[in-house]
Amino acid sequence: MTPPLVPTDRPGRRVPASAVVLVVANLVPLGGVFFLGWSVFAILLLFWLENVIVGGFNVLRILCAQPDNPVIWVTKVFLIPFFIFHYGMFVTVHGIFVLALFGDGSLPTRGFPSPATFLHAVQGAGIAPAAWALLLSHGISFAFNYIGAGGFRTAEVAALMTRPYGRVMVLHVVIIVGGFLVKALGSPLLPLALLVVLKTGLDLVGHVREHAAPVVVTVPGGRPA
Repeated sequence: MTPPLVPTDRPGRRVPASAVVLVVANLVPLGGVFFLGWSVFAILLLFWLENVIVGGFNVLRILCAQPDNPVIWVTKVFLIPFFIFHYGMFVTVHGIFVLALFGDGSLPTRGFPSPATFLHAVQGAGIAPAAWALLLSHGISFAFNYIGAGGFRTAEVAALMTRPYGRVMVLHVVIIVGGFLVKALGSPLLPLALLVVLKTGLDLVGHVREHAAPVVVTVPGGRPA
């Protein structure tokens, strides 16, 4: 008779500490909505800035991936500049979209806005402390989940190249559509808060799925199933 399978560990059901930090960081904009009177523009600009942060840490992920493989290092010489250019253009166009539709008219009439344009917008919206909180959240995830857990040793560079785009596209659609709805309703408090909560939920689900480990199942005697 086959002995019953005994699940010895279920790490996928545990929320990692970095996920807790992620939720706390996302609560900062929620506090901005309730206590600081943040506008739709401030919230969307902060979420856009987080996409920039995600891209920056992804460059670090690619740089640190498989450090003992000389072939991978040759590949990185070409892929990292390509990613910076392609993803940089992607988020820049997204940022222009946010500035043009929800901003205060500070977008230049000709050419692409400079980094100073976005910096001025961030300072004017008063979201710099929240941006630092998001930077800290992603930094902790990078340090503990990627470097500390050794994920960088087996990370696939090709997968890392496309990693941020799915998240950014989903959030782009949800946030922009939600932003239009909130703006159409006159920026009431509750819809803005719901937009922040929805974005936080998407972040959390994606984070837990990315870092969840498979369930380990063994039979009595320590033999794997």
